[in-house]
Amino acid sequence: MRVGDKRSLLVIANLDDGPRRYTHLQRAVPDISQRMLTLTLRQLDEDGLVSRTAYAEVPPRVEHSLTPWVQPVEV
Repeated sequence: MRVGDKRSLLVIANLDDGPRRYTHLQRAVPDISQRMLTLTLRQLDEDGLVSRTAYAEVPPRVEHSLTPWVQPVEV
């Protein structure tokens, strides 16, 4: 589990407001490459923190959202 990773925290923080598409996350997380965002999302999905929903549309649409396992953290 990579929750302490800087990129993971930024992705989780951006998904806190609701489902987001890949492009939105790429714009919202500063200085992250496509490869690192893809790897981070894949790892968070494997850890059960983020879910990936693919819609059968043209063009294809994929949204990422937090799973119920992730609780908001008050700072």
